[in-house]
Amino acid sequence: MSINKIALVGATGNLGPAILKALLDNGYEVTVLSREGSTSTDSLTSHPRQKITKVNFEDVDGISAALEGVEGVVSNVASSALLSQKKIIDAAIKAGVRRFLPSDFGSDLGIEVNKSVPFNAPKVEVANYLEEKSKTHSEFSYTRVYCGPFFDWCLMVGLFANLKTHEATLWDGGETKVSTTTLASVGKAVVGVFENLEATKNKEVRIADVTITQKEILEIAKGLDGKDWKTTTGSTAEAYKASLEELQKPQPNMQLVIFNQLYRIIFGAEHTPDMEGKLDNDVLGLQRMTQEQVKEVVKACMG
Repeated sequence: MSINKIALVGATGNLGPAILKALLDNGYEVTVLSREGSTSTDSLTSHPRQKITKVNFEDVDGISAALEGVEGVVSNVASSALLSQKKIIDAAIKAGVRRFLPSDFGSDLGIEVNKSVPFNAPKVEVANYLEEKSKTHSEFSYTRVYCGPFFDWCLMVGLFANLKTHEATLWDGGETKVSTTTLASVGKAVVGVFENLEATKNKEVRIADVTITQKEILEIAKGLDGKDWKTTTGSTAEAYKASLEELQKPQPNMQLVIFNQLYRIIFGAEHTPDMEGKLDNDVLGLQRMTQEQVKEVVKACMG
């Protein structure tokens, strides 16, 4: 049985618009759930198959009422709100939702060492909760989508390299192979899950547009504008240690904590950021990028 009515929690931010566009472009009816009092969805372009519903995310009954008739839920909540998904899951089960995609878009939590990183702890807790609920509610299921870092977003914010100033910290030498996915492709993969319900039922799926190293990105950038780069080297182990030390402070700098843990997750070879050989692109109908397409993404992010 197909799913046609989807609720999207978190339709704004970095990833939300890409998921929303993919769902609408492929004919789904989408209910955007937004927090009561929030104005973040006010700027969304209207669409005949899209409606926006404001809810209190602390009220399971209220969320459940908003999900009446909805068959699938995609959660794209912010890192700070990951544990709030438990109430959304409870509400989804109460409303008869059949498939739930949590806000797992990122590193592969099937790798044990990734579960121990504090940044991922709430995702692991929600993953365990989903698994428990799927066992006790036979009509309810989940799919967790692991896509690595967002390729275009990481280029734009300078996480891979600063394309504007031509500076880069080459983490662990800059030669770690990283499987990475553009925001638009994550949106397409979400659609792929709903179009392949049995193949993705109660499973982790892995996707990537390209597997690439920092040094390869720099070579592409150099080929596009011919400019020299200033590079330094960084240790992901030292960055991770610094993040844990920062967490012990009474008022830790959370931006420093998060980014240092991201460097470790993304570029630390021990965390297996290279997902080649495990990808489910074919199942979800997602094509790999050609070298020319990779260059076009880098070029676009260079501005």
